[in-house]
Amino acid sequence: MFFISEALAAGEAAPVGGMEAFLVQVLPLIVLFVVFWFFLIRPQQKRQKEHAQMCEALAKGDEVMTVGGISGRIDAVDELYIGLQIAECDGKAVVVRIQRTAVQAVLPKGTVKF
Repeated sequence: MFFISEALAAGEAAPVGGMEAFLVQVLPLIVLFVVFWFFLIRPQQKRQKEHAQMCEALAKGDEVMTVGGISGRIDAVDELYIGLQIAECDGKAVVVRIQRTAVQAVLPKGTVKF
């Protein structure tokens, strides 16, 4: 009545198939990468693409909210920058110059009041 085989008792390991052992070790890594791709990487790339399209479509007169929380109306549009009117003081427009990529969202018309 021996429960341990002689090969294992002597310290010899049973030979394991090379390709099967490789797949058993690599398969969890592949599954983990696929999960990260579908739940983290792919949605982030989609959001970046939508933000880039929104920044390209900015036009004079659009009302926007910046990443810093400043809202205003676009007064001038340049290739990299926009002029954002944020207030009126003594009948003159207060315009700040910001990067296009600093725009977080386009607001509905009539949202910004001066």
